[in-house]
Amino acid sequence: MQPTPEIQRRGYSIEIFLPEGTPTGLKLIEKTNWSGLGVMCPRPRFTAAKQRDAFRKPGVYVLTGPSDAADLPKAYIGEGDPVRERLEEAHKNRDFWNMAYFFTSKDARLNKAHVEHLEHRLVALATDAKRCTLENGNVPNAPSLSESESAFADTFLDEALLCFPILGVNIFERPMLESKIRQLLILTNKGIQAEGYESDDGFIVRKGSTAVVDAVRSAHAFSISLRQELQNNGILKQRNPQFLEFTEDYEFSSPSTAAAVLVGASVNGRDFWKTREGVTLKELQAKAEDIYSD
Repeated sequence: MQPTPEIQRRGYSIEIFLPEGTPTGLKLIEKTNWSGLGVMCPRPRFTAAKQRDAFRKPGVYVLTGPSDAADLPKAYIGEGDPVRERLEEAHKNRDFWNMAYFFTSKDARLNKAHVEHLEHRLVALATDAKRCTLENGNVPNAPSLSESESAFADTFLDEALLCFPILGVNIFERPMLESKIRQLLILTNKGIQAEGYESDDGFIVRKGSTAVVDAVRSAHAFSISLRQELQNNGILKQRNPQFLEFTEDYEFSSPSTAAAVLVGASVNGRDFWKTREGVTLKELQAKAEDIYSD
């Protein structure tokens, strides 16, 4: 059997319009050859922005805000027809969020069943990726759609998923494939053994890596909270009295955050992550800078 060829990614254009004339205000997102429209709305701007036509259409939305664990934002995913009414409820009753994102259609094609399908898929993706503390209680049931309507909704979702990372929303993405590893690094300390590598968004620790059971008292509070969140989500599990183990690949925001969780102390990840030959990540990065500066 012939191996499945790798999907070739193609370039695409996204236009971000700032209708209020400020980079911290409302943003409208459009993509080339797509009927979808994205809206990024800071919470303080919601009351004024909700008068816009886009808020009166069916849409799927994502609310995000900070959590106790710095690497894991809180998120809630929902749908509305129109989306404005559900966002108004969230504005009154949900305190955690500071940014709302939603996608609707510039034409009248997107309907209630479509956005229910999008909500179902996005909750499932976020649950699987485990890159946020999801405020949704359960994965909502998928609506009954015809084959053609389901294909339309999935195509709409594919386009929206290309836009989310541009807006800084990465909660739906799993770590990149191992075929994309640039340089495998290891961390050995206090008896633990871990492997990882840099990614476009941070640093990925590989499945099977071990971490200490207990953090030291001087460890930063956010790394302690993150360790607990990872255990609550089943990403870190205690296999024996001495060590915790990663049950899957996990992407951290930086090599230092990854190292701090592993060793249970505040450390510089660029010094702790090394090649098997003992070259530190800091040294690798310095060599790369020298190459590109020549």
